[in-house]
Amino acid sequence: MAEVSFINPLSDEGRQIIREYGDLNQIFDTSEKLIDICIHTFNQKISDDSLIPKSYSDLAMKRIQWAIEKKNNKNFTQAEFEYLTNEELYAQDVVTFHILCQAIAIQFNIGSRETRLFIESLGTLILERLAKIPPMSRAEIIDEVLDEVKTDGSINWKSLREVIATKKLKLTDLLIDEGNIILQEDDFLYRFGDEFTDRSPERMYNILIGDSVKEQIISRLIMQKTEEYIKRIKEMSARIEIHPAIIKIGENLKEFIPDEISKYNQYYAGSGGLYGSVKADKLNPEAFPPCIKSTVEGVSSGGRNDAIVLLLTSFASYARLYPRIFASDETVKVSDMDPDLSITENEILPLIFDAADNCTPPLFDDQPQEKINIISKLGFGMHDRVDINHEGETKWYTPMSCEKIKIHLPQLCHPDKSCKGINNPLSCYGRKKFQLDQQSSKK
Repeated sequence: MAEVSFINPLSDEGRQIIREYGDLNQIFDTSEKLIDICIHTFNQKISDDSLIPKSYSDLAMKRIQWAIEKKNNKNFTQAEFEYLTNEELYAQDVVTFHILCQAIAIQFNIGSRETRLFIESLGTLILERLAKIPPMSRAEIIDEVLDEVKTDGSINWKSLREVIATKKLKLTDLLIDEGNIILQEDDFLYRFGDEFTDRSPERMYNILIGDSVKEQIISRLIMQKTEEYIKRIKEMSARIEIHPAIIKIGENLKEFIPDEISKYNQYYAGSGGLYGSVKADKLNPEAFPPCIKSTVEGVSSGGRNDAIVLLLTSFASYARLYPRIFASDETVKVSDMDPDLSITENEILPLIFDAADNCTPPLFDDQPQEKINIISKLGFGMHDRVDINHEGETKWYTPMSCEKIKIHLPQLCHPDKSCKGINNPLSCYGRKKFQLDQQSSKK
Protein backbone atom coordinates (compact mmCIF):
# COMPACT_ATOMS: atom_id res chain seq x y z
CA MET A 1 0.00 0.00 0.00
CA ALA A 2 1.17 3.56 -0.74
CA GLU A 3 2.69 5.50 2.14
CA VAL A 4 0.67 8.34 3.68
CA SER A 5 3.60 10.70 3.13
CA PHE A 6 3.38 10.14 -0.65
CA ILE A 7 0.02 11.94 -0.52
CA ASN A 8 0.68 14.22 2.45
CA PRO A 9 4.39 15.12 2.77
CA LEU A 10 3.53 17.21 5.84
CA SER A 11 2.36 14.11 7.73
CA ASP A 12 4.12 12.82 10.84
CA GLU A 13 5.61 10.11 8.64
CA GLY A 14 6.92 12.76 6.24
CA ARG A 15 8.49 14.77 9.02
CA GLN A 16 10.22 11.65 10.31
CA ILE A 17 11.73 11.06 6.86
CA ILE A 18 13.14 14.59 6.92
CA ARG A 19 14.63 14.12 10.40
CA GLU A 20 16.40 10.98 9.23
CA TYR A 21 17.65 12.33 5.91
CA GLY A 22 20.93 13.79 7.07
CA ASP A 23 23.23 16.39 5.51
CA LEU A 24 21.48 18.63 2.97
CA ASN A 25 24.70 18.82 0.94
CA GLN A 26 23.75 15.36 -0.35
CA ILE A 27 20.95 16.80 -2.49
CA PHE A 28 23.40 17.55 -5.31
CA ASP A 29 25.00 14.08 -5.25
CA THR A 30 24.03 11.40 -7.76
CA SER A 31 21.56 8.93 -6.22
CA GLU A 32 21.65 5.49 -7.83
CA LYS A 33 18.51 4.45 -5.93
CA LEU A 34 16.59 7.46 -7.27
CA ILE A 35 17.72 6.73 -10.83
CA ASP A 36 16.80 3.05 -10.50
CA ILE A 37 13.26 3.81 -9.25
CA CYS A 38 12.67 6.32 -12.04
CA ILE A 39 14.01 4.07 -14.80
CA HIS A 40 11.90 1.11 -13.67
CA THR A 41 8.69 3.09 -13.30
CA PHE A 42 5.91 1.48 -15.34
CA ASN A 43 5.18 3.47 -18.53
CA GLN A 44 8.13 5.80 -17.96
CA LYS A 45 9.52 7.18 -21.22
CA ILE A 46 13.32 6.87 -21.38
CA SER A 47 14.02 7.93 -24.95
CA ASP A 48 16.28 10.69 -23.66
CA ASP A 49 18.62 10.24 -20.67
CA SER A 50 17.98 13.85 -19.63
CA LEU A 51 14.39 12.91 -18.75
CA ILE A 52 15.56 11.02 -15.65
CA PRO A 53 16.53 12.97 -12.50
CA LYS A 54 19.97 12.00 -11.18
CA SER A 55 19.92 13.72 -7.77
CA TYR A 56 17.44 15.18 -5.28
CA SER A 57 18.14 18.69 -6.58
CA ASP A 58 17.52 17.43 -10.11
CA LEU A 59 14.25 15.85 -8.96
CA ALA A 60 13.19 19.20 -7.49
CA MET A 61 13.77 20.95 -10.83
CA LYS A 62 12.02 18.17 -12.75
CA ARG A 63 8.99 18.52 -10.52
CA ILE A 64 8.78 22.25 -11.31
CA GLN A 65 9.38 21.53 -15.00
CA TRP A 66 6.48 19.05 -14.91
CA ALA A 67 4.22 21.71 -13.37
CA ILE A 68 5.12 24.28 -16.04
CA GLU A 69 4.82 21.89 -18.97
CA LYS A 70 1.56 20.36 -17.78
CA LYS A 71 0.02 23.83 -17.55
CA ASN A 72 1.49 25.35 -20.72
CA ASN A 73 2.77 22.73 -23.17
CA LYS A 74 0.07 21.64 -25.62
CA ASN A 75 2.27 18.65 -26.50
CA PHE A 76 2.85 17.66 -22.88
CA THR A 77 3.78 13.99 -22.48
CA GLN A 78 2.90 12.47 -19.11
CA ALA A 79 5.12 9.45 -19.79
CA GLU A 80 8.19 11.69 -19.51
CA PHE A 81 7.32 12.38 -15.85
CA GLU A 82 5.58 9.13 -14.91
CA TYR A 83 8.02 8.55 -12.03
CA LEU A 84 6.31 11.37 -10.12
CA THR A 85 3.35 9.02 -9.56
CA ASN A 86 5.52 6.04 -8.54
CA GLU A 87 4.81 5.35 -4.86
CA GLU A 88 8.26 3.76 -4.43
CA LEU A 89 9.61 7.29 -4.69
CA TYR A 90 7.85 8.43 -1.50
CA ALA A 91 10.97 9.08 0.61
CA GLN A 92 12.80 10.98 -2.13
CA ASP A 93 9.61 12.86 -2.91
CA VAL A 94 9.13 13.99 0.69
CA VAL A 95 12.69 15.32 0.88
CA THR A 96 12.26 17.11 -2.44
CA PHE A 97 8.95 18.63 -1.31
CA HIS A 98 10.52 20.14 1.82
CA ILE A 99 13.55 21.38 -0.13
CA LEU A 100 11.25 23.17 -2.57
CA CYS A 101 9.11 24.67 0.20
CA GLN A 102 12.18 26.11 1.90
CA ALA A 103 13.81 27.35 -1.30
CA ILE A 104 10.59 28.98 -2.50
CA ALA A 105 9.99 30.58 0.91
CA ILE A 106 13.35 32.36 0.97
CA GLN A 107 13.42 33.30 -2.71
CA PHE A 108 9.85 34.36 -3.56
CA ASN A 109 6.88 36.17 -2.08
CA ILE A 110 3.90 34.16 -0.84
CA GLY A 111 1.65 35.51 -3.60
CA SER A 112 4.20 35.17 -6.39
CA ARG A 113 3.55 33.15 -9.52
CA GLU A 114 6.38 30.79 -8.51
CA THR A 115 4.76 30.01 -5.16
CA ARG A 116 1.34 29.63 -6.78
CA LEU A 117 2.79 27.35 -9.43
CA PHE A 118 4.24 25.02 -6.81
CA ILE A 119 1.18 24.93 -4.55
CA GLU A 120 -1.34 24.52 -7.37
CA SER A 121 0.72 21.78 -9.02
CA LEU A 122 0.91 19.98 -5.66
CA GLY A 123 -2.90 19.77 -5.63
CA THR A 124 -2.89 18.31 -9.14
CA LEU A 125 -0.16 15.81 -8.28
CA ILE A 126 -2.04 14.59 -5.18
CA LEU A 127 -5.13 13.82 -7.27
CA GLU A 128 -3.06 12.04 -9.92
CA ARG A 129 -1.32 9.91 -7.30
CA LEU A 130 -4.60 8.98 -5.63
CA ALA A 131 -6.03 7.95 -8.99
CA LYS A 132 -3.13 5.47 -9.44
CA ILE A 133 -3.76 3.68 -6.13
CA PRO A 134 -6.03 0.57 -6.32
CA PRO A 135 -9.55 1.32 -4.98
CA MET A 136 -9.37 -0.72 -1.76
CA SER A 137 -5.98 0.68 -0.76
CA ARG A 138 -7.06 4.15 -1.85
CA ALA A 139 -9.98 4.21 0.58
CA GLU A 140 -7.66 3.35 3.47
CA ILE A 141 -5.07 5.95 2.46
CA ILE A 142 -7.77 8.62 2.07
CA ASP A 143 -9.08 8.01 5.60
CA GLU A 144 -5.57 8.06 7.07
CA VAL A 145 -4.76 11.34 5.35
CA LEU A 146 -8.08 12.87 6.40
CA ASP A 147 -7.29 12.02 10.02
CA GLU A 148 -4.02 13.95 9.74
CA VAL A 149 -5.28 17.03 7.93
CA LYS A 150 -8.19 17.66 10.26
CA THR A 151 -7.97 20.65 12.59
CA ASP A 152 -9.12 19.89 16.14
CA GLY A 153 -10.66 16.65 14.90
CA SER A 154 -12.91 18.25 12.27
CA ILE A 155 -12.99 20.01 8.90
CA ASN A 156 -15.01 23.23 8.81
CA TRP A 157 -16.72 23.98 5.51
CA LYS A 158 -15.27 27.52 5.51
CA SER A 159 -11.80 26.06 4.98
CA LEU A 160 -13.00 24.93 1.54
CA ARG A 161 -14.32 28.27 0.30
CA GLU A 162 -11.65 28.51 -2.40
CA VAL A 163 -12.25 25.07 -3.91
CA ILE A 164 -16.02 25.70 -3.81
CA ALA A 165 -15.42 28.98 -5.64
CA THR A 166 -13.63 27.05 -8.43
CA LYS A 167 -16.79 24.93 -8.83
CA LYS A 168 -14.79 21.73 -8.46
CA LEU A 169 -16.93 21.16 -5.40
CA LYS A 170 -20.42 22.37 -4.57
CA LEU A 171 -21.80 22.94 -1.10
CA THR A 172 -24.58 20.56 -2.12
CA ASP A 173 -21.91 17.85 -2.56
CA LEU A 174 -21.01 18.10 1.11
CA LEU A 175 -22.70 16.66 4.18
CA ILE A 176 -22.38 19.41 6.81
CA ASP A 177 -23.35 19.14 10.47
CA GLU A 178 -22.91 22.15 12.77
CA GLY A 179 -20.51 23.72 10.28
CA ASN A 180 -18.26 20.65 10.04
CA ILE A 181 -17.98 18.41 6.98
CA ILE A 182 -18.76 14.75 7.62
CA LEU A 183 -16.49 12.56 5.53
CA GLN A 184 -15.48 9.39 7.36
CA GLU A 185 -17.78 6.46 7.94
CA ASP A 186 -17.24 6.24 11.71
CA ASP A 187 -18.13 9.90 12.11
CA PHE A 188 -21.20 9.50 9.89
CA LEU A 189 -22.46 6.46 11.80
CA TYR A 190 -21.85 8.14 15.17
CA ARG A 191 -23.86 11.22 14.19
CA PHE A 192 -26.57 9.75 11.98
CA GLY A 193 -26.65 5.97 12.50
CA ASP A 194 -29.80 6.10 14.59
CA GLU A 195 -31.62 8.22 11.99
CA PHE A 196 -31.99 5.35 9.54
CA THR A 197 -34.55 2.73 10.53
CA ASP A 198 -35.59 1.40 7.12
CA ARG A 199 -32.20 1.17 5.40
CA SER A 200 -28.58 0.43 6.15
CA PRO A 201 -26.63 3.43 7.54
CA GLU A 202 -23.49 2.03 5.89
CA ARG A 203 -25.23 1.99 2.51
CA MET A 204 -26.47 5.55 3.00
CA TYR A 205 -22.92 6.64 3.83
CA ASN A 206 -21.67 5.24 0.51
CA ILE A 207 -24.47 7.01 -1.34
CA LEU A 208 -24.09 10.39 0.32
CA ILE A 209 -20.30 10.65 0.58
CA GLY A 210 -18.13 9.71 -2.40
CA ASP A 211 -14.39 9.23 -2.71
CA SER A 212 -14.09 11.98 -5.34
CA VAL A 213 -15.32 14.54 -2.79
CA LYS A 214 -12.83 13.28 -0.21
CA GLU A 215 -9.99 13.46 -2.74
CA GLN A 216 -10.79 17.06 -3.69
CA ILE A 217 -10.92 18.03 -0.01
CA ILE A 218 -7.63 16.29 0.75
CA SER A 219 -5.96 18.02 -2.18
CA ARG A 220 -7.24 21.44 -1.13
CA LEU A 221 -6.40 21.08 2.56
CA ILE A 222 -2.85 19.91 1.86
CA MET A 223 -2.40 22.86 -0.50
CA GLN A 224 -3.55 25.21 2.28
CA LYS A 225 -1.26 23.60 4.84
CA THR A 226 1.64 23.83 2.39
CA GLU A 227 1.02 27.56 1.94
CA GLU A 228 0.94 27.99 5.73
CA TYR A 229 4.17 25.98 5.99
CA ILE A 230 5.90 28.20 3.42
CA LYS A 231 4.73 31.31 5.30
CA ARG A 232 6.22 29.94 8.55
CA ILE A 233 9.52 29.21 6.85
CA LYS A 234 9.61 32.73 5.41
CA GLU A 235 9.02 34.23 8.86
CA MET A 236 11.70 32.01 10.42
CA SER A 237 14.22 32.82 7.68
CA ALA A 238 14.52 36.34 9.09
CA ARG A 239 15.80 34.90 12.39
CA ILE A 240 17.79 31.79 11.47
CA GLU A 241 20.60 31.01 9.06
CA ILE A 242 19.44 29.18 5.91
CA HIS A 243 21.47 26.20 4.68
CA PRO A 244 23.60 27.10 1.62
CA ALA A 245 22.12 24.17 -0.34
CA ILE A 246 18.62 25.61 0.06
CA ILE A 247 19.83 29.06 -0.98
CA LYS A 248 21.39 27.55 -4.09
CA ILE A 249 18.17 25.73 -5.03
CA GLY A 250 16.25 29.00 -4.59
CA GLU A 251 18.67 30.84 -6.87
CA ASN A 252 18.38 28.06 -9.46
CA LEU A 253 14.59 28.27 -9.35
CA LYS A 254 14.70 32.03 -9.85
CA GLU A 255 16.45 31.50 -13.19
CA PHE A 256 14.82 28.20 -14.16
CA ILE A 257 11.12 29.09 -13.79
CA PRO A 258 11.00 32.22 -16.02
CA ASP A 259 13.21 30.49 -18.61
CA GLU A 260 10.83 27.52 -18.79
CA ILE A 261 7.66 29.63 -18.79
CA SER A 262 9.05 31.87 -21.54
CA LYS A 263 9.04 28.87 -23.89
CA TYR A 264 5.25 28.87 -23.84
CA ASN A 265 4.12 32.43 -23.02
CA GLN A 266 4.16 34.25 -26.34
CA TYR A 267 1.71 36.97 -25.25
CA TYR A 268 0.08 37.31 -28.64
CA ALA A 269 -2.81 39.70 -28.88
CA GLY A 270 -6.39 40.18 -29.82
CA SER A 271 -8.93 37.70 -31.06
CA GLY A 272 -6.75 35.59 -33.33
CA GLY A 273 -6.88 35.59 -37.11
CA LEU A 274 -5.09 38.24 -39.10
CA TYR A 275 -4.39 40.42 -36.07
CA GLY A 276 -3.50 37.58 -33.69
CA SER A 277 0.23 38.21 -34.03
CA VAL A 278 0.16 41.58 -32.22
CA LYS A 279 2.51 41.25 -29.26
CA ALA A 280 2.30 42.77 -25.81
CA ASP A 281 4.31 45.95 -25.99
CA LYS A 282 4.37 49.57 -24.88
CA LEU A 283 0.90 51.07 -25.17
CA ASN A 284 0.34 53.04 -28.36
CA PRO A 285 -2.24 55.81 -27.76
CA GLU A 286 -2.66 56.24 -31.53
CA ALA A 287 -4.23 52.77 -31.64
CA PHE A 288 -6.71 53.44 -28.82
CA PRO A 289 -10.35 53.03 -29.90
CA PRO A 290 -12.60 56.14 -29.59
CA CYS A 291 -14.08 55.15 -26.20
CA ILE A 292 -10.62 54.76 -24.64
CA LYS A 293 -9.34 58.02 -26.15
CA SER A 294 -12.34 59.84 -24.68
CA THR A 295 -11.76 58.25 -21.28
CA VAL A 296 -8.08 59.19 -21.22
CA GLU A 297 -8.94 62.78 -22.12
CA GLY A 298 -11.36 62.97 -19.19
CA VAL A 299 -14.96 62.10 -18.42
CA SER A 300 -17.55 64.39 -16.89
CA SER A 301 -19.42 63.67 -13.67
CA GLY A 302 -21.90 60.84 -14.00
CA GLY A 303 -19.77 58.39 -15.93
CA ARG A 304 -16.39 58.89 -14.30
CA ASN A 305 -16.41 55.86 -12.02
CA ASP A 306 -17.30 53.19 -14.56
CA ALA A 307 -15.15 54.77 -17.27
CA ILE A 308 -11.99 54.83 -15.14
CA VAL A 309 -12.44 51.86 -12.81
CA LEU A 310 -14.16 49.36 -15.10
CA LEU A 311 -13.34 50.36 -18.67
CA LEU A 312 -9.89 51.94 -18.64
CA THR A 313 -8.33 49.85 -15.86
CA SER A 314 -9.11 46.54 -17.54
CA PHE A 315 -8.32 47.80 -21.05
CA ALA A 316 -4.95 49.38 -20.18
CA SER A 317 -3.75 46.43 -18.10
CA TYR A 318 -4.64 43.73 -20.64
CA ALA A 319 -3.56 45.78 -23.68
CA ARG A 320 -0.15 46.31 -22.08
CA LEU A 321 0.37 42.92 -20.42
CA TYR A 322 -1.81 40.25 -22.00
CA PRO A 323 -3.62 41.36 -25.18
CA ARG A 324 -4.45 37.77 -26.17
CA ILE A 325 -6.86 37.24 -23.26
CA PHE A 326 -9.85 36.56 -25.54
CA ALA A 327 -7.88 34.02 -27.57
CA SER A 328 -6.80 32.14 -24.47
CA ASP A 329 -8.58 29.71 -22.18
CA GLU A 330 -6.09 30.00 -19.34
CA THR A 331 -6.46 31.94 -16.11
CA VAL A 332 -3.73 34.53 -15.63
CA LYS A 333 -2.71 37.10 -13.05
CA VAL A 334 -0.90 40.39 -13.50
CA SER A 335 2.32 39.01 -11.97
CA ASP A 336 2.40 36.21 -14.56
CA MET A 337 3.17 38.91 -17.13
CA ASP A 338 4.77 41.50 -14.85
CA PRO A 339 6.62 39.56 -12.11
CA ASP A 340 8.06 42.56 -10.26
CA LEU A 341 4.99 44.75 -11.02
CA SER A 342 7.25 47.47 -12.45
CA ILE A 343 5.18 47.82 -15.64
CA THR A 344 1.98 48.00 -13.63
CA GLU A 345 3.35 50.67 -11.29
CA ASN A 346 5.31 52.72 -13.84
CA GLU A 347 3.15 52.51 -16.98
CA ILE A 348 -0.38 51.23 -16.36
CA LEU A 349 -1.37 52.95 -13.11
CA PRO A 350 0.04 56.37 -14.14
CA LEU A 351 -2.10 56.26 -17.30
CA ILE A 352 -5.22 55.40 -15.27
CA PHE A 353 -4.51 57.97 -12.55
CA ASP A 354 -3.82 60.71 -15.12
CA ALA A 355 -7.14 59.95 -16.80
CA ALA A 356 -8.83 60.16 -13.38
CA ASP A 357 -7.27 63.59 -12.84
CA ASN A 358 -8.53 64.70 -16.26
CA CYS A 359 -12.12 64.02 -15.23
CA THR A 360 -14.52 66.87 -14.37
CA PRO A 361 -14.25 67.12 -11.42
CA PRO A 362 -11.07 65.04 -10.87
CA LEU A 363 -12.22 61.59 -9.77
CA PHE A 364 -10.07 61.19 -6.67
CA ASP A 365 -10.84 64.66 -5.30
CA ASP A 366 -14.28 63.66 -4.13
CA GLN A 367 -14.04 59.86 -4.42
CA PRO A 368 -10.57 58.82 -3.22
CA GLN A 369 -11.86 55.29 -2.50
CA GLU A 370 -11.89 54.65 -6.25
CA LYS A 371 -8.11 54.19 -6.10
CA ILE A 372 -8.76 51.08 -4.00
CA ASN A 373 -11.35 49.89 -6.52
CA ILE A 374 -8.80 50.24 -9.32
CA ILE A 375 -6.29 48.13 -7.40
CA SER A 376 -9.07 45.60 -6.77
CA LYS A 377 -9.88 45.33 -10.49
CA LEU A 378 -6.24 44.45 -11.16
CA GLY A 379 -6.58 41.49 -8.77
CA PHE A 380 -4.76 42.86 -5.70
CA GLY A 381 -7.65 43.05 -3.25
CA MET A 382 -9.14 46.06 -1.51
CA HIS A 383 -5.91 47.96 -0.86
CA ASP A 384 -4.51 51.35 -1.85
CA ARG A 385 -1.51 49.96 -3.75
CA VAL A 386 -0.46 46.87 -5.70
CA ASP A 387 1.33 44.33 -3.52
CA ILE A 388 2.29 40.85 -4.67
CA ASN A 389 1.27 39.45 -1.28
CA HIS A 390 -2.32 40.61 -1.87
CA GLU A 391 -2.63 39.27 -5.40
CA GLY A 392 -5.45 36.81 -5.83
CA GLU A 393 -7.68 38.39 -3.17
CA THR A 394 -9.75 39.67 -6.10
CA LYS A 395 -9.79 38.79 -9.80
CA TRP A 396 -8.14 40.65 -12.64
CA TYR A 397 -11.20 42.21 -14.29
CA THR A 398 -11.49 41.50 -18.03
CA PRO A 399 -12.24 44.32 -20.50
CA MET A 400 -15.84 45.46 -21.01
CA SER A 401 -17.49 44.46 -24.28
CA CYS A 402 -18.74 47.06 -26.73
CA GLU A 403 -22.28 46.01 -25.89
CA LYS A 404 -21.75 46.79 -22.19
CA ILE A 405 -20.14 50.12 -23.04
CA LYS A 406 -23.19 51.06 -25.14
CA ILE A 407 -25.45 50.25 -22.19
CA HIS A 408 -23.46 51.68 -19.26
CA LEU A 409 -21.32 54.38 -20.94
CA PRO A 410 -23.21 55.42 -24.09
CA GLN A 411 -21.63 58.88 -24.01
CA LEU A 412 -18.24 57.28 -24.76
CA CYS A 413 -19.35 55.02 -27.61
CA HIS A 414 -18.73 56.89 -30.89
CA PRO A 415 -17.58 54.17 -33.31
CA ASP A 416 -15.27 54.97 -36.21
CA LYS A 417 -14.12 52.73 -39.07
CA SER A 418 -11.62 50.96 -36.77
CA CYS A 419 -14.55 49.64 -34.72
CA LYS A 420 -16.22 47.86 -37.66
CA GLY A 421 -16.84 44.18 -36.92
CA ILE A 422 -15.35 44.50 -33.43
CA ASN A 423 -17.10 43.55 -30.18
CA ASN A 424 -14.48 44.65 -27.64
CA PRO A 425 -12.20 47.73 -27.44
CA LEU A 426 -9.22 45.45 -26.78
CA SER A 427 -9.74 43.69 -30.11
CA CYS A 428 -10.09 47.08 -31.80
CA TYR A 429 -6.78 48.13 -30.28
CA GLY A 430 -5.12 44.92 -31.48
CA ARG A 431 -6.34 45.47 -35.06
CA LYS A 432 -5.31 49.13 -35.18
CA LYS A 433 -1.93 48.53 -33.55
CA PHE A 434 -1.22 45.75 -36.03
CA GLN A 435 -2.01 48.09 -38.91
CA LEU A 436 0.15 50.90 -37.50
CA ASP A 437 3.03 48.49 -36.93
CA GLN A 438 2.74 47.27 -40.52
CA GLN A 439 2.80 50.84 -41.84
CA SER A 440 5.82 51.67 -39.69
CA SER A 441 7.78 48.64 -40.90
CA LYS A 442 7.32 49.72 -44.56
CA LYS A 443 8.88 53.11 -44.01
